[in-house]
Amino acid sequence: MAKVTRFNTEVLIIGGGATGTSIMRDCALRGITCILLDKGDIASGTTGRNHGLLHSGARYAVTDGESARECIQENKILKHIASHCIEETNGLFITLPEDDLDFQHTFITACATAGIDTQRLTPQQAIELEPNVNRSLLGAVKVPDGTLDPFRLCASNVLDAKNHGAQLLTYSMVQSLIRIGDRIIGAKCINTRTNEQFEVYAQEVINAAGIWGKNICHYADLNVQMLPAKGSLLVFEHRINDLVINRCRKPADADILVPGDSISLIGTTSEEIDYNDIDSLKISEKEVNILIEEGAKLAPILAQTRILRAYAGVRPLVDVGGGDGRNISRGIVLLDHQQRDGLAGFSSILGGKLMTSRLMAEMATDLVASKLGNISNCTTHLQPLPGSVTTAGNNKHKPKQAVFTTTAATHRHGENAVASFDQSTKGKSIVCECEMVSVGEIEYAIKQLDVTNLVDLRRRTRLGMGSCQGELCTYRASSLFCDFGNCSGYESSKLLMQFFEERWKGIKPVLFGDALREAEFTYWLYEGLFGATDINKLGEKQADKDYYEI
Repeated sequence: MAKVTRFNTEVLIIGGGATGTSIMRDCALRGITCILLDKGDIASGTTGRNHGLLHSGARYAVTDGESARECIQENKILKHIASHCIEETNGLFITLPEDDLDFQHTFITACATAGIDTQRLTPQQAIELEPNVNRSLLGAVKVPDGTLDPFRLCASNVLDAKNHGAQLLTYSMVQSLIRIGDRIIGAKCINTRTNEQFEVYAQEVINAAGIWGKNICHYADLNVQMLPAKGSLLVFEHRINDLVINRCRKPADADILVPGDSISLIGTTSEEIDYNDIDSLKISEKEVNILIEEGAKLAPILAQTRILRAYAGVRPLVDVGGGDGRNISRGIVLLDHQQRDGLAGFSSILGGKLMTSRLMAEMATDLVASKLGNISNCTTHLQPLPGSVTTAGNNKHKPKQAVFTTTAATHRHGENAVASFDQSTKGKSIVCECEMVSVGEIEYAIKQLDVTNLVDLRRRTRLGMGSCQGELCTYRASSLFCDFGNCSGYESSKLLMQFFEERWKGIKPVLFGDALREAEFTYWLYEGLFGATDINKLGEKQADKDYYEI
């Protein structure tokens, strides 16, 4: 019988989203040894499937004052510690003719109570700030919203944590928790790439698995009720708006239009789904139509703008008393299972949102630190993340063209990282023109940022996220895995096909008009011109031959 690899650490963190990676960093900065596990890549779950909004808290001010206060607090902290992940666009809450203008007063009052700065604008003032806003608006309120890159945030958390001794194990699935009596002492896991089994032993285990946290609790025979609420979004081919645009009313479908680097996103819907469906999300034609119809009310140009793709995520809501996906609190739920269930060595941090991930991590780390006898204070709100030290204060509102300059890599990783890029002619060569990703940046991502495939690479560099959706750049990038990732031509070909299979999921719901023509062109390009096929049916020798003959 093969020997099972064993890891030992003080804290085991399950879940590599914004909360889990923030806990990883917090533990490491306090001198607590930790290992983070995720069944996929970091930010591959709910964290990577939202609209990337840097909430001011204004959206929740009327309906959930506590969440609003948490958001504006973390908004200010993230602008300081994660400036390279943020664009301070500001936001508009607009009142349309079908909305109640009197709601503005309720909204502004609630924002003031939560500590959120607001400025009431006339329709003309709003149009001057955002020319593509619906010009029939009756008024607007300006708030300190912005955009936040969740992939960059998680990667920076991990990089800082690893620099302080933490360990990351991606594509590692928990199969069961290891229990002795009334104490959890670790987890039995499997590497989903190699099928190798291993065990992690820890003094404390933190369940930060988001909506999947319910399953982790079941491994400990604990019952935690979660309400899966699916939210769908659309991505448009270019940046429609410079400011975040919201409807000034209680939250509803398709009432946030968010600019993100070179594109814009409209979202979200809210649909309660069965828990068994959280790993197989599908976007319906009805949802696409709602997003287009309601989104065009925010910015009419949206109706004539090419759609790149659709995607969906599941809100990690904890059901503490009934409700639906819109009305249930976005509040943070920290469960000390020793106190709650008599099970030592195990805690869960659930609920919350991307904006409160650092705060959630502080709460969870405070809990395990006290159990470990570690008296170090949290410093994650004070110490800038790698990449933010030299970019602090430089991410105020930028023009649309900013993301197309050669400073894009500095914006993504910071000057210190970019200085380490290969400065040769090859290193400076551009692989992805839409997002200005160079060979040197790809080498850095593969070697330093735990990148193992093209989908991981997309999350770290934005390669393939622009208007062409990776039609040619992913072909170029796949070959670089042979240079920097120690894989064969056959393996890099598989990476390419896996990438297109993954992207197809997002393109399929919007296959009409330009999107359909684009899909046909991409199919012809790779199947007809490059000779791509189902390489799983080919022998490695033949696949290598085909690859190098292309």
